[in-house]
Amino acid sequence: MKLLLQNIRELVQVEEQPAEKVSGKDMALLKTVKDAYLLIDDELISDFGPMKDMDRVQVGDDTLVEIDCRDRLVMPAWCDSHTHIVYAGSREMEFVGRIRGLTYQEIANRGGGILNSAKLLHETPAEVLFEQASARILEVMRQGTGAIEIKSGYGLNTEDELKMLRVIQWLRQTTPVCIRATFLGAHAVPAEYKNNVSGYVDLVINEMIPQVAAEELADYIDVFCEDGYFSPTDTERILMAGIKYGLRPKIHANEMGFSGGVQVGVKYNALSVDHLEYMDREEIDLLLGSETMPTILPGASFFLNMPYAPARRMIDEGLPVALATDYNPGSSPSGNMSLAGSLACLKQDLLPEEVINAATINGAYAMGVSDRLGSIAKGKIANLFITSKIPGCDYLFYSYGSNLVDTLILNGEIQNI
Repeated sequence: MKLLLQNIRELVQVEEQPAEKVSGKDMALLKTVKDAYLLIDDELISDFGPMKDMDRVQVGDDTLVEIDCRDRLVMPAWCDSHTHIVYAGSREMEFVGRIRGLTYQEIANRGGGILNSAKLLHETPAEVLFEQASARILEVMRQGTGAIEIKSGYGLNTEDELKMLRVIQWLRQTTPVCIRATFLGAHAVPAEYKNNVSGYVDLVINEMIPQVAAEELADYIDVFCEDGYFSPTDTERILMAGIKYGLRPKIHANEMGFSGGVQVGVKYNALSVDHLEYMDREEIDLLLGSETMPTILPGASFFLNMPYAPARRMIDEGLPVALATDYNPGSSPSGNMSLAGSLACLKQDLLPEEVINAATINGAYAMGVSDRLGSIAKGKIANLFITSKIPGCDYLFYSYGSNLVDTLILNGEIQNI
C-alpha cells in the first residue's frame, strides 16, 4: 500500500544525505520543508518535497491512500533510548515519602527503590508483566513514540532477569514499535549479596550473561555505575563479559555524583552513557573523542528534584546529546517524550530544534537504529507522526503536557490507537 501525505504545513527533520547523529552547533539546525508532501511505499519513505513539485510523483497505484495534512506538522516518531517499562505495579508510596523529605537513597536503604520493584516482579507472572507493559507501549505510541529501548534490571536473579527479557521479546513480536532490549542485571545489589557485591558480579558474569546470550534475548548490556551500586571495577568486569558475547555496552553514569561511569563507557566503546547529571571537563573531553552518545533524562531529575544534566554546556562544547524518558516506576513514571522535551527546554536551556534532534536522530543513534529511523529520508522506514493543527515546532514544547499527536504511522501503516 502507498500513503500520500499532502499539504503538510511543515515536514520536519528531513535529510537528503542521512547522518548517523548530530553534534554541537548543528543540533540547532533543523531542516524542514514547508507546504510539503510525503510519499510512503509499503514501509519505506519513497519521496518528499514541496507541494509545487508533487506533479512529478508517479503514484499509479489503486491502493493509494491520501491524507490531507493542512495546518499540521509531519515529523519522525520519537526514539526513546532509555526506559524500564517492564515492571510490576507502581511505587507511589515512595513518591509520598519523598514529599515527606526522604531522599532516593534513604528510600532504597529502607527496602524501597529497585529492590522493591524486584520483589514485586518476582511475584508477578510473565503474562501479567506483558499485559502491563503492553498498555504502557500503547500509551507512548499515542504520544508519538515509534522506537523504544527497554531494560531488564528488576529481576536481580537469573530466573527473573530472563523472565523480564522474554517479556521484552514477546513485546517485540506483538507490537509495531521498534524495540531494542538491554540486559541490566547489574541494576542494584540484591539484599542477600549486600556484603558480597563481587559475588553478585560473579553471578551476573558466569550465569546470567551466558544464558541471556544463549537465548539471544538482548542487544546491549548495561550497568548502574554509581556509588552504593556498582564500582568502575565491577562495571568493567561485567562489560568485558558482555562484550565477549556480542553485547555492546550502555551505562547508567554520573546520576548521583562523579561515578567514573563515563570513563568506563568511553574505554569500552559504549553506545551511550545515560543520566550525566554530574559532568566536568574530563568527561566532556573524553566524550568528544568517542563514538559514545551522551543521553539526558530530565524526567528523572524533575521527579526526584535532583540536578539536571548540563546539556547546554555539552552541546556548546561540541557534543551530541540524546533525550530519553527513563520511564520507570520509581524515578520517572512517564514515557511522554514531548514532556521530557519541554523539561529540556525549560530546565536545561535547549532550543526546540535541539530537542527534536536529541529525541529523533540522536535517540535513534543511542539505540543503534539511526541508519533506518530518526529522520525523514528516502529509503528509511516510515515511522512518523502527524500532529494536530499547530503553528510550528516550538509549540510542541511550549504546550507542555499536551498530547499533540493526531496520527501515528509505523512501518508505513496507520496505527489505530
